[in-house]
Amino acid sequence: MVNITREGSDFIFEIEGWHKLWSLKSSLRIPASHISKVYHDEKQSVSVWGFRFPGTQIPGIISAGTFIVKDGTIFCDITDAAKAIIVELHDEHYTKLIVDVHDPAKAIELLTKKT
Repeated sequence: MVNITREGSDFIFEIEGWHKLWSLKSSLRIPASHISKVYHDEKQSVSVWGFRFPGTQIPGIISAGTFIVKDGTIFCDITDAAKAIIVELHDEHYTKLIVDVHDPAKAIELLTKKT
């Protein structure tokens, strides 16, 4: 699970609990200006297939960490597709973040709110 907060013009994606161990990351800082699109798509969030480096994957249970896929490099922390959001990025190491959040609607609202 990931907790998202805003700090100035950046968003902090804080990986919680044991997910830090599974994904081998504790947080990501992404400038708001580097976010292209944010949405929820359960079908796209179910499982990620690609070269995992580093991270953890148990199909149907967890996908966590960095994955190199045909569209680029993505970061995942998914255990429940119903709570996952997809954050498309530009000018970043990752092209997408696919992460579980406590409340997808609130997370999407926070990430897309203009300030």
